[in-house]
Amino acid sequence: MKIKKTYSYALWSALYLTLASVIISGIAYFVVSKHLGIPDIVISTIILFLISFFIIQYRAEHFIYRRLKKLYKEVSILDINDLNKASATTDIDEISKSMQDFVEGKRLEIESLTERDSFRRDFLGNVAHELKTPLFTVQGYILTLMEGAIHDKQIRMKYLDRANKGVERLVAVIKDLDMIAKLENEGTKLTIENFNILELIQNVFDLFEMKAKKRNITLSFDKIYEFPVFVKGDIEKIEQVLINLVVNSIKYGKPNGKTFVGAEEYSDKKFIIKVTDDGEGIKKEHVSRLFERFYRVDQSRSREQGGSGLGLSIVKHIVEAHNENIFLKSTYGEGSEFSFTLKKAR
Repeated sequence: MKIKKTYSYALWSALYLTLASVIISGIAYFVVSKHLGIPDIVISTIILFLISFFIIQYRAEHFIYRRLKKLYKEVSILDINDLNKASATTDIDEISKSMQDFVEGKRLEIESLTERDSFRRDFLGNVAHELKTPLFTVQGYILTLMEGAIHDKQIRMKYLDRANKGVERLVAVIKDLDMIAKLENEGTKLTIENFNILELIQNVFDLFEMKAKKRNITLSFDKIYEFPVFVKGDIEKIEQVLINLVVNSIKYGKPNGKTFVGAEEYSDKKFIIKVTDDGEGIKKEHVSRLFERFYRVDQSRSREQGGSGLGLSIVKHIVEAHNENIFLKSTYGEGSEFSFTLKKAR
């Protein structure tokens, strides 16, 4: 029958102690027994105690080290080089705490890897889905034209126009994918400068004036500004933020509606930029997930409006790269307000 490891440890420890006791007793009997007094007995007892202490301590550390070494070998994720023999101890509480800390660290690492793997699968699935729809649309129109519809001028122009819209959507998805990949993998490189945020807002209004007119939506400032509002940031990146927010307000705003953009005091050192619309608004259950990649409140309607589903995720990345905050207030049926902070220029 195999002897338990603890029995083996106790057996060898007892053997060493017995051997030490016999040696000390032999010396005491044959060498100093005739002259042995109380002081000598006390000294001998102290010596025996010290020898016993060091034997037990050495045996305990050696026993624990061998067990831990074997554990490190058996568990492939542990590196045996991380095990320091000098760190072996007989303090079970300390060992338990060390192992708990190690296990907790590995648990968090595994959770992070699992989350990344889950995100990778979701991301690939979403990308495939977003690219598949316009690709099949373009392919369908082209095949129809090749099968003879190209000879009918009216059908030809209609199908080419629809195919072109499908290509535009593909370009938008790929462009946004490229941008968010750069933001996440390379980090957002910012060129910080002072600029007039009101002038930048007006530029965005001019850029999308025709798009807004198609839905009869008015783009305007929330009030008349007598003086410029200078902020500090990357002007190109902040323009991208404003473009995404204004385009969203046009897409999901109600016809004959209004979009207001403005800047106001947020604190002594910051302004807050607000983009407000009187559109359909967002239900509460969607608000917390709205900045996730590819998340859509209404799948069918969102695809009708076009876009990649990455716009708000890009907005969040850019704002956070400036070490600023982005906020969302929305009442379903009444409209939404997206806002973000920027440092004041000095």
